[in-house]
Amino acid sequence: MNTGATISAAQAQADTQRWLKRAVIGLNLCPFAKAVHVRGQIHYAVYLPGEEADLIDTLLLEAHELAARDPSERDTTLLIAPNTLADFLDFNDFTARAERRLMRAGFDGQFQLASFHPHYQFAGTEAEDITNATNRAPYPTLHLLREDSVSRAVEAFPDAEAIFGRNIQTLEALGAQGWAALDVGPGGAAR
Repeated sequence: MNTGATISAAQAQADTQRWLKRAVIGLNLCPFAKAVHVRGQIHYAVYLPGEEADLIDTLLLEAHELAARDPSERDTTLLIAPNTLADFLDFNDFTARAERRLMRAGFDGQFQLASFHPHYQFAGTEAEDITNATNRAPYPTLHLLREDSVSRAVEAFPDAEAIFGRNIQTLEALGAQGWAALDVGPGGAAR
């Protein structure tokens, strides 16, 4: 991601929180996000190096920290990596490696790993397809979710399978200009 300027931890967290509030919660892209946000149960961790060398170790450390805490205190973790993995395909490959490492570390069945990236692109879509915005965050971000919390949320939500389809409709109605108007990219919180 590093284009010469290093993004600070404070900026990465502020921009990510802005994206969460305006896009994820504001557009209701994830109906489960608002509750953990309001209760202060989201932990934001920032990995600042420009190289990915220690990012998996940092993810494993965050997984151990999450496992050690009560869900009422910390239900989920967003690990933001603003200065590395700018290329989405590299990030996608990294995410697959990270999932395997989490499994080998014994977190299979305990955590799910979701991924977000400024250039996220679903298979079979064009880069400019607005539906990719469902997984576009200001910076490469790895989201650790507790399996138990996901299961409870899905049980409480009457039609969880419809979320993705509803998100596509929401984003298509919003369009590229509407998404841009949300101002949820890098540096948005500073404006």
